[in-house]
Amino acid sequence: MSAALRYGIQLPVQSQSTIYAEPWEAAAGPDDLLDIARTADRAGFDYLAGCDHVAIPRRLASAMSTVWYDPVATLAFLAGVTRRVRLLSHVAVVGLRHPLLTAKQYATLDHLSGGRLILGVGAGHVREEFEALGVDFDRRGAVLDESVDALRAALGPDEFPEHHGKLYDFEGLGQRPRPAQARIPLWVGGSSPAAVRRAALKGDGWLPQGDPRDRLPAQIGRLKRLRAEAGVEDPLTVGAITEPLYVGTPAWDVGRRTLTGSPDALAESLRAYRAMGVHQVQVRFRCRSRTELTDQMAAFGADVAPHL
Repeated sequence: MSAALRYGIQLPVQSQSTIYAEPWEAAAGPDDLLDIARTADRAGFDYLAGCDHVAIPRRLASAMSTVWYDPVATLAFLAGVTRRVRLLSHVAVVGLRHPLLTAKQYATLDHLSGGRLILGVGAGHVREEFEALGVDFDRRGAVLDESVDALRAALGPDEFPEHHGKLYDFEGLGQRPRPAQARIPLWVGGSSPAAVRRAALKGDGWLPQGDPRDRLPAQIGRLKRLRAEAGVEDPLTVGAITEPLYVGTPAWDVGRRTLTGSPDALAESLRAYRAMGVHQVQVRFRCRSRTELTDQMAAFGADVAPHL
């Protein structure tokens, strides 16, 4: 029998793009995040995820909003009130920062949380962010590729990591504390051909960016082919972002794309992801308040998850 499908959640409140934010999030804050994190910890969620944007240009603010909490600060804040749930950057735009700076931040987070970090990385898409920070937007793919290699070294076991590349060159510089984990899981985000190739050749996991169900089998097949051709034998954690969910029969309009129904019906639908070769799903619940969200999370953990 295949392993159970794991489930995680992108935190609300900390990013408020109009694509997915619920109206109640606009007035929410730290107390809401604390309650949601504690609920996830109790309800068996595999991870909490936070996004990464430094600054949003005015031309994009109406769609993306300017609410993007810093992922390291947010996940560290929530690590202190949780015990088992993992902490995922989904995704850190690591090319915006020198790898030693990124390593210092995330190694400290892993150390303080007792080894619960998953480092999700992506190329980024906001040109003005790169320009403001002096990073070449057009070469962001190459920057990310080398950043991954540099981070592998900087987050490894050595107190004095070493990396010699075209963009970054360091040795003889010590960083402590070291991560609690011997190897930080590094998941690559994105669904473009370049992102899928990067995940296949450099990642421990793949975080697709909104691929619908009908596109996933081909993407997963390509991942497997690329890894086989490169002789990569290590396991790869394949992820998916599900449709919005509502456990039970909603008494309000949750949208036509939302999966609703009994726990058994929802579990049956979600098991289709496992049949495709997906190992973990990121779930999102339609909700009108923090309380409705935490109730949905608790119901999912208690009634749906046992059937995954």
